[in-house]
Amino acid sequence: MFRTPRGMNRRHFLRHLAAASALAGPAAMLGESIRAHADEMKKKNKACIVLWMGGGPSTIDLWDLKPGAPTGGPFKPISTTGDVQICEHLPMMAKVMKHMAIVRSMNTREADHNRGRYYMHTGYVPNPNIKHPSYGAVIAHELTPKHLEIPPFISIGGPSEGPGFLGMSYAPFVVDSNGRIRNLKMSVDNNRLMQRMYMLASLEKSFISQNRGQAASDHAKVLDKTLALLTSKQMEAFRVEKEPDPIKERYGQTSFGRGCLMARRLVEVGVPYVEVNLGGWDNHQNIFPTLADNKLPELDRAMSALIEDLQQRGLLESTVVLWMGEFGRTPRINGNTGRDHYARAWSVVLGGCGLKGGIAVGATNADGTRVETEPYTAEDLMATVIKALGIPLSTTFTSNNGRPMKIANGGKVIKELFS
Repeated sequence: MFRTPRGMNRRHFLRHLAAASALAGPAAMLGESIRAHADEMKKKNKACIVLWMGGGPSTIDLWDLKPGAPTGGPFKPISTTGDVQICEHLPMMAKVMKHMAIVRSMNTREADHNRGRYYMHTGYVPNPNIKHPSYGAVIAHELTPKHLEIPPFISIGGPSEGPGFLGMSYAPFVVDSNGRIRNLKMSVDNNRLMQRMYMLASLEKSFISQNRGQAASDHAKVLDKTLALLTSKQMEAFRVEKEPDPIKERYGQTSFGRGCLMARRLVEVGVPYVEVNLGGWDNHQNIFPTLADNKLPELDRAMSALIEDLQQRGLLESTVVLWMGEFGRTPRINGNTGRDHYARAWSVVLGGCGLKGGIAVGATNADGTRVETEPYTAEDLMATVIKALGIPLSTTFTSNNGRPMKIANGGKVIKELFS
């Protein structure tokens, strides 16, 4: 179900949502297929799907194994369709790695969950004086197509970071993996709905004309979005249950699997940014059975299905898929057979939208304790994604205090990922 965007007063949001819901009539059946427009949309729209691994995944056990090293753990590397090896517990991903690249030389400086999450989503370290826009807000701001009637920044299965100074028009809407959306049933006919919405819009316009700040304008935009949600056929994209059973089974009957399937459907109708959350990676103890029996099978099935599905539908050429968490985990295995927080040397995985696949960029040393090649940061990763999406890196925003803020914090592009 949709939740209040971060930074917006929940009471204000629900007041607008409830007002629009109360004004409406029985929901029209949204039976028309979205597929009729998919071919045209995928030629025009670029998008980003972030697979967010909350908790800090152990990339030394997934993407950068160290067999034989004291830090290596019990997992063995396997060959893939690319020029890389990955964990034996990711056999489905091994078949699609020709489309994906591993950046093994991530070197960041935030090993706290909240700070690392903020940094990896924005390219900026937290600052009490300013809230920076996240990937989703920046991409929604730059790439939302005119035909889109549903929110341009959707987070599935958990919250994302907020819009910062870009404003609540670019805040994340959080939906569960079943696509349930609360308070969107209409209770009057369309004519009465339009009359009442006109009256409410007049009141909003009068309030805005009194120059009462950004909140009034943001509220009016939320009202517009709510009406669009009530009436748009694009809402069909949330209905993953309408997919054929073999496709649902391919993604996996888990929250993450359904979330990845929903992400594909949302990109198909023109949503420029979707984030799918898979938590549970803060493995300070018993890490190896947790990964082998739980996290990796769920990740392997859903992520590989998403990449395969996007590629088969011609969407991977216009969609960046980015897998990341807030940091990695220590090469040292602790006394509880777990790994702790580690930001000095770890990996992310990305591909699509013209990025070179099947390769590993950068390297760590023999025991995974340090980066041996050119290190890359959250800023560099964000700059790389932004470039792949065709957004100029010269783009500069103005914060609430009037300061110019460069997109991706002026990060450098990871040049090995471009032909």
